[in-house]
Amino acid sequence: MQFKNHYVKRKIPEINPDVDLKVKILGFVVDKKDDTILLDDGSGKVKVFVDVPEMMEKININQLIRVFGSTLPTDNGFEIKVDVIQDLSNLNIDLYKKVEELYNKMGV
Repeated sequence: MQFKNHYVKRKIPEINPDVDLKVKILGFVVDKKDDTILLDDGSGKVKVFVDVPEMMEKININQLIRVFGSTLPTDNGFEIKVDVIQDLSNLNIDLYKKVEELYNKMGV
C-alpha cells in the first residue's frame, strides 16, 4: 500500500501524474529561469516550479540535486511543484549508479 505522503522514486518517463502524486527525482539542473528549473535525470527532462526564492538562489546550472515534489498534470504531460530540494553536488554519481544497478538486479 502506498501512503499519500510518501514520495516515490521515479525516472521522469516513468511518472504517471494520475497515480504518482508525490515523487522524488535525481538529476542535473540544465536550465534556470525566474521560479522554474529544468531537471534532466538522463532519461528525460521535466519543468520544476520553485516558489521559495531562498531555494532558487542556492540552485546552479549543472548542479546535481534531488527534488521532492508534487506532480501537476498539464495538457502535455506534467510538471513538478517542489517541496524540498536536496543538494547532491558531492555525490559520486558513478558509484551511485553502480549501487542502484545492483539494487535493481537484486529486486530491492
